[in-house]
Amino acid sequence: MTADVLPALTAKVRAAVHPASDTCVCGTGTAVLADRPDGAVVRHAGTVAKAHAVDTDPGELSARMAVAAHPGLAGVLLAPLSPDAVALHGRPVTFWPYGTPVDRENPEAAPWEEAATLLAHLHRTPESVLPPGLPPMRGPAKAARAIARLRAAGPHPAAAPVLRAWAVLPAWARDEAPMPYSRTLCHGDLHLGQLVRVPDGDWLLIDIDDLGVGDPAWDLARPAAWFACGLLPAEEWTRFLTAYQKAAGPAVPSDTDPWPALDVPARALTVQTAALAIAKAVAAERPLDEVETSVIDACDRMAAHSPELAGGFAT
Repeated sequence: MTADVLPALTAKVRAAVHPASDTCVCGTGTAVLADRPDGAVVRHAGTVAKAHAVDTDPGELSARMAVAAHPGLAGVLLAPLSPDAVALHGRPVTFWPYGTPVDRENPEAAPWEEAATLLAHLHRTPESVLPPGLPPMRGPAKAARAIARLRAAGPHPAAAPVLRAWAVLPAWARDEAPMPYSRTLCHGDLHLGQLVRVPDGDWLLIDIDDLGVGDPAWDLARPAAWFACGLLPAEEWTRFLTAYQKAAGPAVPSDTDPWPALDVPARALTVQTAALAIAKAVAAERPLDEVETSVIDACDRMAAHSPELAGGFAT
């Protein structure tokens, strides 16, 4: 699907950069930044075009774009170059300024404090800034989609503990009931790949596809899950959590154990990660690697203790 849209998306972004010319006059090539069914992204010069998923709800995307463009979110979310999406092969396309991503080859320079501070500011957005029609953040929906993908992959010996861990989660975390907290602005899919540095040197959050209202603890859940699974060093987790608390983020208390707030979302993100790992391993006809196995082992521990009876699953 994305292969069909890439040539047209490339033409769109070149035309956005050179609206008065049929040819590129800057001599800059077009780079494919992502090529997935849920988002094809290309860059030309300082402009990025994203073709969103075919099933994207136009009204929900419009509300999310309005949030990103709101002056109240300046310095937190990357603002679009245009407030409206355009249609391309049945998919909405949005345009954004290019920002430099986090350097994956230099993990010691990972902007944990900056990510946490941006999240805290996002979570403290006044309700008056939020437009009508802003949907729930899509974190639980993405977790449920990962489980569906796992089940569609067919039988696998590692699937059982993942499905057991999923079954003990509360209904809202499985996207089977409304979230108990519904008015906090959340990113919905926070990881370090969702940050870019703009020319003035500041870090900003990107990717609004899962943006919406909900439980802000979900945005802290991926690093919390990595820490609980032994994949994120305690020092880096502490840097992230401390920066969030110093910025008065509302997802966790500043002076008591944060884990009661984080436990359910962290469990859900662990299950999501494990489910996708198995599905990808099946598709590639390869064994699970050490990191993937550690996440599945965490699911096995989680399944033995429901969230109501455990203050965390790291053991």
